[in-house]
Amino acid sequence: MVLADRAYSSCEIRDHLRRRGIRAVIPERADQRANRTRRGQADGRPPAFEREAYNQRNTVERCINRLKQWRGIATRYEKTATIYLAGLHVAGIFPWSAR
Repeated sequence: MVLADRAYSSCEIRDHLRRRGIRAVIPERADQRANRTRRGQADGRPPAFEREAYNQRNTVERCINRLKQWRGIATRYEKTATIYLAGLHVAGIFPWSAR
């Protein structure tokens, strides 16, 4: 499942994900909705959208923002992927240890 914002709502992206068997949870942009309704019944129904699944995106975005408060993670100072991953693990431990 791909959770994305309205900026990624295009027919090309949705078709690409559909061909790969990936479910897209992307809200429809207002201009796409207006074009679909202007064309009438020939254009079909709106793309499926699961509001409950889309709300999970907010949790992920907040987690990423919290991790990026660490300067080393935000700017990627580390040269190797293993050191960067270790930094992510250490940064991820601190929110739970502060409680």
